[in-house]
Amino acid sequence: MPSYCEFVRELPPDNVHRQYHDTQYGFPLTDDNELFGRLILEINQAGLSWELILKKAANFRQAYAHFDIEKVAQFTEADRARLLQDVGIIRNKLKVNAAIHNAQQIQQLQSEYGSFKAWLDHHHPMPKTDWVKLFKKTFKFTGGEITGEFLMSTGYLPGAHDGDCPVGQELKSIRHQ
Repeated sequence: MPSYCEFVRELPPDNVHRQYHDTQYGFPLTDDNELFGRLILEINQAGLSWELILKKAANFRQAYAHFDIEKVAQFTEADRARLLQDVGIIRNKLKVNAAIHNAQQIQQLQSEYGSFKAWLDHHHPMPKTDWVKLFKKTFKFTGGEITGEFLMSTGYLPGAHDGDCPVGQELKSIRHQ
């Protein structure tokens, strides 16, 4: 199976996988709402193709209040019902409930650590197995694959890019220390 870098190498510049690879995958995020948004996307990918999630990313942003943690944490039963009827996103009750619960958990982390990013930084670096345990203890719907991809896609775990990937080479200078 080819790596993601090999997979996108021959794709046209306007392909959603190529755009994600070249501009987002493995790039550190500093904004808590964007980190939360990436977590929502990773959770919703479970059992589905990443291409589908990338194509629906703008819909997710809209449906989940632009990934505003404060707003999503306050979502009501009416908001849950709205999300479960929204054809622009993945209409899965467990994933919708996880997003709302995880926003509430992130609020607690922000209260204790100052930010979601600070909580991640506090635990970095750590092996993937320890991250998975921590995420399972802290969040809903975050198994090994989801946790690993979230952390790799945000620069907390290595492996997003091949050693000879030009994007990966650029990222070496801005990776989390």
